[in-house]
Amino acid sequence: MYETLWFVLITVLFVGFFFLEGFDFGVGMLVPILGKSDTERRVIINTIGPFWDGNEVWLITAGGAMFAAFPNWYATLFSGFYMALFLMLLALIGRGVAFEFRSKLENPRWRKTWDWVIFFGSLLPPLLWGVALANLMRGVPIDGKMQYVGTFWDLISVYSVVAGVSVVLLFLLHGALFLALKTEHPIRQKAHDFAVRIGAIATLSVFIFIILSYVETDMFTQEGINPGTVPVLAGIALVSVRYLLKAKREGWAFVMTGVTITLSTISVFTCLYPRVMISSLNPDWTLTIHNASSNEYTLKVMTVVALCTVPLVLAYQAWTYWSFRKRVSVKDHLDY
Repeated sequence: MYETLWFVLITVLFVGFFFLEGFDFGVGMLVPILGKSDTERRVIINTIGPFWDGNEVWLITAGGAMFAAFPNWYATLFSGFYMALFLMLLALIGRGVAFEFRSKLENPRWRKTWDWVIFFGSLLPPLLWGVALANLMRGVPIDGKMQYVGTFWDLISVYSVVAGVSVVLLFLLHGALFLALKTEHPIRQKAHDFAVRIGAIATLSVFIFIILSYVETDMFTQEGINPGTVPVLAGIALVSVRYLLKAKREGWAFVMTGVTITLSTISVFTCLYPRVMISSLNPDWTLTIHNASSNEYTLKVMTVVALCTVPLVLAYQAWTYWSFRKRVSVKDHLDY
């Protein structure tokens, strides 16, 4: 029981991370794309100024929960995906430093350099997360000792690259819609127009990834030709974004990209369950919630702690978003 509960909780943590950090990364990528002046780029950054570091806590919490609840999963994942996770960490560090250092000097070259650090620091993590999730679904070389015996290049394939690109495009769309909600003219209109352009490309990319998933993974044998209600609803939500943008309903369009990210993440973990890492060498060597978990007492103590602390964290983050709910404009831009 506790194994399933913590698998669900880790899924929820990744859902929160991808939803919140999704628009966060998307906005970061849009800094040099939509910001045509230093002031506009500052305004774009300020829309996520109060949130970006709090959003990253979801990833730290998910990693911590994985380490405590499923230590064998954590060990195999972080050793096998070491280089990818190391590159992701460098990108996140560079991104955080850029947010803090960008405004320390008024030199245009200095600020432009940090703007591109923000861009690549926001681009690399979703790209690598897409690659990682694709490999979790397809399977990686794991031996009978629960050890990853492949290399970094074993993670790179057409399927994983398509997954990475799809996540990047989806986050770009999510971020553009967040900007449309959080800014005023002219940035709001720029964000709206960009969302219209990128929306069709993101939708096409995601559906190509779904088709490839039937070929590259065991989704067909697991779910059949009908992937289930959750993935179908995710696809419908993504398709609806284009029509909502035509109706100038950016708020509902943002909700729909959020629904797409949420349901897509749930679909990935549902497709895995009860597995956590699939062995491409031998199905018997696959890691599951049973052979990768901590003992029952550890999981029980973690459950009690989580029930006491998680509501407080959620309440605090909700209060943060409510406090900074107003639009950010060129007139009142501030340096966070």
